[in-house]
Amino acid sequence: MGGTRIASVSGLRGVVGDGLDPTVVVEFAAAYASGCASGPIVVGHDGRVSAQVFTSAVLAAVTATGRDALLVGPTATPTIGRLVRDQAAAGGIQISASHNPSKYNGLKFFQPEGMVLSAAQGRDVLDRLHRRAFGWASWDALGRVRSLDDPDQSHLKHVLNIVDVDAIRRRKFTVVLDACHGAGGRLGAVLLRSLGCKAVVLGALPDGRYDHPPEPTEANLHAFSAIVPATGAVVGFAQDPDADRLALVDETGRYIGEELTLALAVSRRLAQVRGPLVLNLSTSRVSEDLAVRLGCPVHRTPVGEIHVVERMRAEGAVLGGEGNGGVIDPRVGFVRDSFVAMALVLDLLAETGEPLSQLVEALPKYAMVKDQYPLAQDGSPDGIAALWDKITAAHPEAKADRRDGLRLDWSDRWVHVRSSNTEPIVRVIAESVDSATSRALADQIGRWVTSGGAA
Repeated sequence: MGGTRIASVSGLRGVVGDGLDPTVVVEFAAAYASGCASGPIVVGHDGRVSAQVFTSAVLAAVTATGRDALLVGPTATPTIGRLVRDQAAAGGIQISASHNPSKYNGLKFFQPEGMVLSAAQGRDVLDRLHRRAFGWASWDALGRVRSLDDPDQSHLKHVLNIVDVDAIRRRKFTVVLDACHGAGGRLGAVLLRSLGCKAVVLGALPDGRYDHPPEPTEANLHAFSAIVPATGAVVGFAQDPDADRLALVDETGRYIGEELTLALAVSRRLAQVRGPLVLNLSTSRVSEDLAVRLGCPVHRTPVGEIHVVERMRAEGAVLGGEGNGGVIDPRVGFVRDSFVAMALVLDLLAETGEPLSQLVEALPKYAMVKDQYPLAQDGSPDGIAALWDKITAAHPEAKADRRDGLRLDWSDRWVHVRSSNTEPIVRVIAESVDSATSRALADQIGRWVTSGGAA
């Protein structure tokens, strides 16, 4: 694949005009649609400047393979998953580059059960793409495009059903939402109003004209964090452009982040019902500690939404998620869902009567460091595997997990190093009880990565 573009079992992502163009999108979408069973395919997009261009390309691909397209416009990724189930669709396509900057766009595909493709299904799409095995329809068998006027209704209903709506309404919370000019503003505003909140919504228009870099990190949300206490809000919610991730800011303006979004959701859900929790290998121990305290089993999976979802289904988990602010509640759907996260956090605030800052203070304390490095010269699978071997051999006292890159566990710390599926980088995440230990561990592993194993 040429240019700045990554095609993987997770879908397609690239830089518009530098590897990602309408021709690429048509072929990739056609490769997916050609493998779908009969039935319509839901098509939506997040808030990006290039959304219209690639929506036209996807609609052409879907209808040219003889499938009908259900067009929903700017719609959150978790809502797409819900719609695929509700419409008994053959699948879904979300045009999104998640948290990446404006110059990026991409495609994410769904299976009929309303969750993203499995690794095997993703490989099938790639195989059809490489073989150019497109199932083009004849002129009299082309699909049609139909628009859905209210795509959020079912998703909203399911989210409201998982919380005590009356209790939240009685509190009349003031809440600030940064929708990041993405796809989450429409449903986010309706959800907050339905919960009786006074909602201050920033970046509601899904036009991709971002007020700040779109990933909801502390550095990117500096201005937003100041707005939360200035408005007297009890919490600030910050979505990424496709609204499957959520970061939090407390009532004092302190950035709480994404890892603790999941922890607070876990705290609320496991207080209601005991059951299995599923987390990926890069997720903080905070959520794990909360579950263990309550006697709930915790299962770890490779990074990637589908790995978490498949394990959740296998274990009958009551909740799952990833440390990037992606909460998955099976009562609503099997997609990371910022609206579920917002609802559970508000439910927790209403149930406890405590401010968010105090709830966070009561959580287990860990310090996490997240770094990323360019791939070493030998970025082949064999080269990367050899690097993991060298790092493992240098730390024989640690428990090693090789299911997804390499995770090393000690009693008081852990580190996870892996190649990204969506960017040409290696991610290093380290966590311990203090920031100095986490920083030193991340730096040590980072030196191994950058030297290709010569550290």
